[in-house]
Amino acid sequence: MIKKLYDFFKTAPDKPLLKSEALIKRMYERRRWSVFVSITLGYGLFYVCRLSLSIAKKPMLENGILDADQMGIMGSALFFAYAFGKFFNGFLADRMNIKRFMSLGLLISACVNLILGFNGAFVMFVVLWGINGWFQSMGAAPAVVSIATWFSDRERGTRYGIWSASHNIGGAITYVITSIVVSGYGWRWGFWAPGLLCLFGAIGLYVFMYDRPQTYGLPPIADYKNDHCLNTPKKESTWELQKEVFKHPAMWALGFASAFFYVARYAVESWGMVYLGVAKGYSTIEAGAIISSSPIFGILGTISCGYISDRLFNGRRNFITLVLGILFTLALIGFVSIPAGHMALHAVCMGVFGFCLGALLTFLGGLMAVDICSKRAAGAAMGVIGLFSYLAAAAQDLISGYLIEGSKIIVDGVAVYNFKPAIAVWIGASILSVLCATTVWNVKHRD
Repeated sequence: MIKKLYDFFKTAPDKPLLKSEALIKRMYERRRWSVFVSITLGYGLFYVCRLSLSIAKKPMLENGILDADQMGIMGSALFFAYAFGKFFNGFLADRMNIKRFMSLGLLISACVNLILGFNGAFVMFVVLWGINGWFQSMGAAPAVVSIATWFSDRERGTRYGIWSASHNIGGAITYVITSIVVSGYGWRWGFWAPGLLCLFGAIGLYVFMYDRPQTYGLPPIADYKNDHCLNTPKKESTWELQKEVFKHPAMWALGFASAFFYVARYAVESWGMVYLGVAKGYSTIEAGAIISSSPIFGILGTISCGYISDRLFNGRRNFITLVLGILFTLALIGFVSIPAGHMALHAVCMGVFGFCLGALLTFLGGLMAVDICSKRAAGAAMGVIGLFSYLAAAAQDLISGYLIEGSKIIVDGVAVYNFKPAIAVWIGASILSVLCATTVWNVKHRD
């Protein structure tokens, strides 16, 4: 049974190379376009099913469904499952039919969100959210494997940057549309609406995605585009190339840089709505509008960073990463420092934060790792970075929830929260991310 299941999901064998150059070009270009649109929109929907809790948190807190500490535990369950799932599924993705693998992950994630809307028990919230985390981890690695196998080295940064905007698309849908739905119909629709949307998205992924080019009789992308690196692996097996990922010192530096970055990233994505509502007094719709400027401007960051680094810096990402890391930290400091009532200023800080987040997520969250490792081990590289990143995100949710709940005092029967201890952790992590990223500078790319 397990073997049959594995055989269904594993990548198909290579077909004999097609003879007609015209047919090769026609098939390549049409399928490249279809794959790219599918993974961009599809991965955006993964985020809709991942951020649903962020919108439901405040009404759940107000209705006594869960307290802040329990929400931190629930959030960490997703991140822990996602961290190990991304590591495991990253290695699998190098061997899988990415069309089937990615669409299955979105399908199960959608179903879990639908079930969560009917739940009311803390233990089931934790278990189901953890299951959601595992199947969420089946999104990024297949998408990156698609980019690595369908797009050559000279165009990969641009494509990766645009694809990275998918999380901004998902975030914008969540913070605007899901916020409105939850405000009108209650916290349960914070899970039901994303679940229903992503059911249709999973079907679309299955219809429009494709496996590796060689499985259709097409040449490898480096041959098709005549775009080979000098440092090109020839004879190593996939497993040998995957093991090299662990041996690369720069991978460890990137892992820690991404880990600290993810602490700051998910501090805002997981607790930003609660912070603005509880500490600043904004309504759910107002807080959603402020936070939505992050993914909206993040789209500009993700699209522009890859293009700029490809065209102006010849694929070098390091200097841009340093500048963006500093701006990211300053924007976070501004966001938490601005007094209540200055909605426009909060939105501006979130816009700068989002622009930098989008670019840094592209660079630290995967592209720099994919650049320096063999493209036949792209999934493994994403898995390793994902393990670092989401273990840190899980720790952040646990620590933030504990610190926020621990600071609670009751004044005239109303709970009052002090976010300062948690904020210190968020800003400190952002600074450490910048410092770690500066240790990676002159590292060569590989095919």
